[in-house]
Amino acid sequence: MECKILSVMSLAVGLAFSFLSLHPAYGDVSYSFPEEMKQGSVIGNIAKDLGLEVNRFFARKARIATDGGRKGYCDINLNTGDLVVAERIDREVLCGEKPSCALKFEFVLENPLELHLITIQIQDINDNAPIFQKDSINLDIIESAEKGARFRVNAARDADIGHNAVQSYTLQRNSHFVFSVQTSTAGSKYGELVLDKKLDREEQQDIALLLTALDGGTPQRSGTVVIHVKVLDANDNAPVFSQAVYQASLPENSPLNTLVVTVSATDADEGVNGEVEYEFGLMSDKARELFSINRKTGDIILTGILDYEEESKYDMFVEGRDGNGLSTDTKVIIEITDINDNAPTIHVQSLTSHIPENASPGTEVGIINVQDRDSENNRRVRCSIPENVPFLLVPSIKNYYSLMTVVELDRELVSDYNITITATDEGSPPLSSFKTIQLSVSDVNDNPPVFEEQFYSAYLTENNKPGSSVCSVTARDLDWRQNGTVIYSLLPGDVNGVSVSSLLSVNGDTGVIHAVRSFDYEQFRSFKVHVQARDNGSPPLSSNVTVSVSITDFNDNSPQILYPAPEKNSFMTELVPKGANAGSLVSKVIAVDADSGQNAWLSYHIVKSTDPGLFTIGLHSGEIRTRRDISESDNMKQNLIVAVKDNGQPSLSATCAMFLLISDNLAEVPELKDLSSDESNSKLTFYLIIALVSVSTFFLTFIIVIVAVRFCCRRKPRLLFDGAVAIPSAYLPSNYAEVNGSGTLRSTYNYDTYLTTGSHTSDFKFVSSYNDNTFPTDQTLKKTPTDFAEDFHASDDSPEFYSLGLRFS
Repeated sequence: MECKILSVMSLAVGLAFSFLSLHPAYGDVSYSFPEEMKQGSVIGNIAKDLGLEVNRFFARKARIATDGGRKGYCDINLNTGDLVVAERIDREVLCGEKPSCALKFEFVLENPLELHLITIQIQDINDNAPIFQKDSINLDIIESAEKGARFRVNAARDADIGHNAVQSYTLQRNSHFVFSVQTSTAGSKYGELVLDKKLDREEQQDIALLLTALDGGTPQRSGTVVIHVKVLDANDNAPVFSQAVYQASLPENSPLNTLVVTVSATDADEGVNGEVEYEFGLMSDKARELFSINRKTGDIILTGILDYEEESKYDMFVEGRDGNGLSTDTKVIIEITDINDNAPTIHVQSLTSHIPENASPGTEVGIINVQDRDSENNRRVRCSIPENVPFLLVPSIKNYYSLMTVVELDRELVSDYNITITATDEGSPPLSSFKTIQLSVSDVNDNPPVFEEQFYSAYLTENNKPGSSVCSVTARDLDWRQNGTVIYSLLPGDVNGVSVSSLLSVNGDTGVIHAVRSFDYEQFRSFKVHVQARDNGSPPLSSNVTVSVSITDFNDNSPQILYPAPEKNSFMTELVPKGANAGSLVSKVIAVDADSGQNAWLSYHIVKSTDPGLFTIGLHSGEIRTRRDISESDNMKQNLIVAVKDNGQPSLSATCAMFLLISDNLAEVPELKDLSSDESNSKLTFYLIIALVSVSTFFLTFIIVIVAVRFCCRRKPRLLFDGAVAIPSAYLPSNYAEVNGSGTLRSTYNYDTYLTTGSHTSDFKFVSSYNDNTFPTDQTLKKTPTDFAEDFHASDDSPEFYSLGLRFS
C-alpha cells in the first residue's frame, strides 16, 4: 500500500490549509485473460480482490480510467464488482509480435480518492493461420547444383506467438527436394529447399512444389505456398550483405520520402548471377505501409506518417537476390524518436457544478486528470488555474489534481465562476492545453429583505372608497428564487383603539397598501402602521418599515354659526342707536368650520336686507357695521340674512337671520304697540289679549273675572316699562292657562325676559297663541325663525316684531 501526504499552503485571502492528506493508492491487481472474448465476459472481481465494499461503488463513483486516447477495453459492473470485457481485445493488434502483452488501467474511487493499478495479461489464442508473404515462390536453380545445395525460402508469418506460431513445414512429396528450417544470425527463422537429387534441365525444366506451414495451436492452422523451380545453368554464389543487422533512428515528425537507411549486398558471380535486387522480407503490415525499398539501390524510404505514440520501433527483414535466384537476407531495425507533438489533455473526472455559498474553505469540488501521450520530459505536465478565483488546484495522486475552495463564497457578489485550467508540459518548446469549467454558487438564505425607503409617507383624502390604494412599499432581497421571494404583511397593532387590520390591508405579493374603510378627517388625521417584508427561505428572514398615513381634508362640513345662535325656535334682535354714524359696529356673526386648511377659510356675505345700502359686513371678520349714517327715514325694523361660505371646492355655506331695531331706548316700544293695535287681524295680538285677561281673572273672584274680561275687551292694553318705560304686569307671568269645566289646558304660553348690555330691557318676548286647539300640558308650541321671518316680510307692522329681543318657544 502506497500513501502520500501532501501539505498545501494557500496564499489566497490569508487562509492556510495545513496538512492536506491525500488518500492512498492500494496494491495493484493483475489478471490473465485470453484475447477475443465476448463483450461482458468476466475477467475478475475487483471488489473481492481489493477488499472493497460493492455497495459503495455508486456513491464513490467507481470507474475505470485509461491513459490518453486509449480505448476502454474493460469496464466495471457497479452492482457486482466484476471487471468485464467492454470491447473486442485482439492481442495481435495491441502488441503485435511482442512475447508479452498487457493492458494497464486505473481503477478510481472518490470520497475519499483511491487509485488502483489493474494489469491484464492478454493470453494468445490460435486465431491466426500461418501466411506466406507471396502466393508463389520462384526459384531458378542451375542444373549443375550439387546434391545438398540449399535454396532459401522465406518463412511463413503467423501473427500468433509461442506455441500458436509456426511450428513445422511440410513439403509435397517429390524426387528432388526436401525442406529444412534454419535460424539466421539475426534470430529469424527461415526455410531452405535442400537438393536431394541432382537436377537435369533436359529431363525436367520446371518443378512445382507445395509447401505447407503448420502452427502448434488447437485447432491447428496452416498456410501454403507454391514453389516454382526453374532449372538453369550454374549460379554458385549467393549475395552477401555488408551488415548482419542495420539500425536507424528516425524522428516521428520526419517528412515523407525521407531516406531511412540503405542496405547493400554483393555477389561474387558475374553478369546476371552477380546482379542483386532487394525486397522486403518478413515485416508487419504497419511497417509495410510506412516504408518502401528501392529494388536496385537498397534505399529504404519513409512513405507514411510516423507516430511515436502508436509504435516506437519497427523490425523488418530485407532479402537480396541475384539474377539466378540465389538470395540472402538481413535485419533492419528502425527506432522512432519522440518529439513534443502532443499537447496535454485535461479530463474532468468529477465536478460539483453547484456549490453552496456557505461551503467551508477546503471543500473539494472537483477532480482533474491530465494526460500527455509523449514520453520522458515531454510527458511531464504542470497544471494551474488563475489566481483571481477563490479556488485552489492541489496536486494529488500521480496525475490527478483536486479543485478546492479557498474562502467562503458569496453568491450575491459572484454567482458563477468560469475557471480556465491550463496544463503545460515540459517539452521544448512546451505545449499547453486549456479547459474551462463552469461552477455555479447555489444560494442560501443569508440576506433579509431590505425596503427601498427607511420610512414611507402616504396621503389619503378623506371619504375615500374602501379598497382604494394608499401607497406601495417595495423590499428587495438579494437572495435567489424562494430565498429572494418577498411576502408583505401588516404587523398587528391598534390605532386609537381600532385594529390596524380594520383600517388598512397590504397585498402580500405586490406590497400595495389598500384602505379597508372610508376615513373621516375629523376622526383620523394621521396614524402609523408597520409593514413586514418576509422571504420564503428556511428559516425565513424579515425586516420592518413604518408607514405614516396622513388623511387630507375634504370639504364635507358646512360652516357652523355660533352667533347668533341658530336655534330652531328663536332669533336675536340687536338695538341700533338712531345716532349711529357710518362705520359703527352694530353686531358680529361668529362661525366655525370643522374642516381644515382652505376648507375652513370663511367669508361672510349679506345676501338679503331690508335696506341694502344701510349695513355692510366684514368679508373675513363677520363684523356688521353701518355703511352710512342712520337717518330718521330709515325703517326702524331691519332684517339681515347673512351667508357664511367656506373656501372649499365645492364651497359649502350656512345662513342666519339677524334682526336689528333702530332705537335709542325702549321708551319707543309703546309707539310700536299702538301701531300694532291697528292690525285687528293679527292673531298674535288677539291671543296676547286673551292671555292677559286670563291671568287677571285668576286673582279675582269668578264674578269679578267675568266683569273684568268684558271691561278689558273694550280697552286697549297699556305697556309697562322697567325704568323709564312701564311694562304691564299682565306680560310678566311666565305661564298662563285657561281652565274649563274639565280642568285641562287649552293653550300654553312661555314668557322669557332677556336683558342685554347697555339696555335695561332690550330683549323681551311677546306672548302669542299658536292655535285654538287644545295641547297636552307637557308640550310647547314652537315657531321656527324661518316662520317668523316670513311673518316679518309679510307685514312690517305686525305687533309680533315690535320686540327688542323676541324668541318663540
